[in-house]
Amino acid sequence: MFDNTTYSETGQPVKKLRRSRTDKMLAGVCGGIGKLLGIDAAIIRIVLVAATLLGFGTGAVIYLICWIVMPEETAA
Repeated sequence: MFDNTTYSETGQPVKKLRRSRTDKMLAGVCGGIGKLLGIDAAIIRIVLVAATLLGFGTGAVIYLICWIVMPEETAA
């Protein structure tokens, strides 16, 4: 349904980092990163929670920055 892939002038696919509209729990940041990297969003979520708990809130800060900076994917 939603696709983060656009095409360059040469016709090569170019993926863009966008917040997911479908695979989200809070803002879609982990879903968007998971789509871009081709891995499950749950893995990204686990890494961010671990970074939050073990890194004195680092994961939460990274998530908030990504939420502000990353645009939401558009409807196809």
